[in-house]
Amino acid sequence: MTNALKPLFSLVRAALALVGLLVVLTPVLPTSRETLIKQVAAGPIVAVGLPAAPVEPAGPPEYLQEREQRALAEFISRRYRVAEAASAGFVSKAYRSGREHAVDPLLILAVMAIESRYNPVAESSKGAKGLMQIIPRYHQEKFVEHGGEYAVLDPDVNIQVGAQILREYMRRSDAMETALQRYNGALDEPTARYAGKVIAEKLILRRFLAEALGEA
Repeated sequence: MTNALKPLFSLVRAALALVGLLVVLTPVLPTSRETLIKQVAAGPIVAVGLPAAPVEPAGPPEYLQEREQRALAEFISRRYRVAEAASAGFVSKAYRSGREHAVDPLLILAVMAIESRYNPVAESSKGAKGLMQIIPRYHQEKFVEHGGEYAVLDPDVNIQVGAQILREYMRRSDAMETALQRYNGALDEPTARYAGKVIAEKLILRRFLAEALGEA
């Protein structure tokens, strides 16, 4: 027998051996012989000397988050008239900072929307700056690793530090509403208006994602 025919002979021999085994086992198995043969035929047969069929790798675990981020970037770009490339960067950083500091990225994005409408160079009369309107003098220690408080207008740094502040206030507060009011410097404001706006914005983002990803 030539070397070229050996793999084919091995495959045929393996198939015949399986069929013979089914014939022997049929009387003691509850499943019919026809069903068993169909099940074997549906699965791969690996013969000696032949490589197994390659298994298609599963999709990356980040696939769903990537879809979310693309959808959110498009939505924010349209809703707030921000360049899509910029909004994609803001969304991506919100997700990374959210993972790092255990903060919902949609909450980070909602704070950005209410604080600055996604304007990375926004400044308030009270000295709050950037996407998340951080007042550098109150959080100087958080800017040390970024080269100092002048980095506050760097969008990546601003989002990173903003997420840190949110996490810190969430740990110190008994409710999300309280943490958000503290973030805004309005802890004593009786109607919690700021917190209500942020939570409402987060709900808009959540509903949009449910519809965009077919989860509604």
